[in-house]
This record gives sequence, structure tokens and C-alpha cells, in this order.
Amino acid sequence: MNYEHLWAPWRLGYILGDDQSPKPTSSEGLLPGADPECFLCQGGVEGDDRQRLVVARGERTLTVLNRYPYNNGHLLVAPQRHLADLAELDEATQLEIATTTTRMVGVLKKLINPDGFNVGLNLGRPAGAGLPGHLHWHIVPRWNGDTNFMPALAAVRVVPQSLEAMWELLAEELAAK
Repeated sequence: MNYEHLWAPWRLGYILGDDQSPKPTSSEGLLPGADPECFLCQGGVEGDDRQRLVVARGERTLTVLNRYPYNNGHLLVAPQRHLADLAELDEATQLEIATTTTRMVGVLKKLINPDGFNVGLNLGRPAGAGLPGHLHWHIVPRWNGDTNFMPALAAVRVVPQSLEAMWELLAEELAAK
């Protein structure tokens, strides 16, 4: 029997618990109230968007590629401020999160042609939030048949495109708008 090898080197950091995100040398450039250890707060520092996988910045929001994606094109939309509770969001930030999410779904439809999306928020660690201190919405592109035997039998997800290649594709598309 011939076995296929699936290479997903970016997952090793997740398995080992290593955070591959670049660390700030100080809290300089972070918003007031930001957590210097929070990768979303760190993403608020302009200048190294490619390394931090930031694909878009709004006045109040940040959109990043998920470093440990469930599927190709998995994005996170977050307020730039380090907020853990929905009640802390002002109306302008709520509106920008909604419009950014809608925009990113449209961009992903155009670029990678998914058959559907999971869009949602895990509020609190018991609900699955890996970063419970900073609200963030997931946009996960889905394709017919993407829930196949690999996750069920082998606990493996196949993500066919590198994060760098996806970042390039998104950056090019978003720069054109």
C-alpha cells in the first residue's frame, strides 16, 4: 500500500504549544489597555503585517489569517481594542465588525470559491475561545466534502495552501479595492 504524506509544518507550533507570533519588544505602539502577550493586540502595531498575517485594518478592527487554520482562508475579525465582553463594544465597532465580516466573506468567495462558510464567535474558554481575553469572529470557508475521513479517522485536516500564499492573494485583492 502506498501512503501519501501530508505536510502541514505550520501546525507543529500549535501541537507543541509554541507561539510563532512575533513578540513586541515593548508596549510601544500598542493601544491603551492592550495586552502585550495578545497576538491580536500585537497585530495592531503597524509595520509588519505580513509577518503577523494581518490582511486588513479598519478604523476599529483588524483582520488576520488564523495561524492554525481549520480550513484554507480561515480569517479572524477582531476589534483593535483588547475587549473580552460583547457589552464592551460600542456601536461603531459592532458595525465595523459586521461590515468587515461581510466584506471578507465576499473577498474569499471571489478568491477561493468556497461552497459555504462558518462565521462565528466563541465567547469564553468553555465555549472554545482559545483567546478569551480578546473578542474575535472566525470566518471559515467550507467546501462540499471538506468534512471527510481525514478529520474523523486520522485527526488530520488538510489545508492545501500555505499561509504566506493565502496572505499574498488576500493582500493583492484588498489593495486593489
